[in-house]
Amino acid sequence: MRVGLYPGTFDPITLGHADIIRRACSLVDRLVIGVAINRDKGPLFSLEERVAMIEAECAALAEQTGCEIVAHPFENLLIHCARDVGASLIVRGLRAVADFEYEYQMVGMNRAMDDSIETVFLMAEAEHQAIASKLVKEIARLGGDVSGFVTPAVRDALVERLRK
Repeated sequence: MRVGLYPGTFDPITLGHADIIRRACSLVDRLVIGVAINRDKGPLFSLEERVAMIEAECAALAEQTGCEIVAHPFENLLIHCARDVGASLIVRGLRAVADFEYEYQMVGMNRAMDDSIETVFLMAEAEHQAIASKLVKEIARLGGDVSGFVTPAVRDALVERLRK
């Protein structure tokens, strides 16, 4: 069984994330969505909420693709998480050249720690390249319509959270 790991904070999960997840499913039998516990980023949603959103958003994708998709919180090094879940492949989504520069450095460090785990970059589809969770939250915070960037369920969760 080929296992892949797609890490991120997913605060919240966007249509861009879902696109990468769907396409990554064609590469692996089991895709672990590594939900990073990153206190420095000050997430809008709790870890439990982000995991629940991912599970809800990915249920239909798993059924459509035949790929097992699971959410897995992690707070350790990415390469350690990959080992923990038995991943031989790390999936990273790219939107722009700036993403590549950071990811390139990360791949080098990960390879130095464990060269048996490959990293695969998937370019976001053109209609999703501008989507970033940080920007989606900012648009929602300022009363903008985020329905083109997230599913209705995630949009509703954003609106509800920002109302508080």
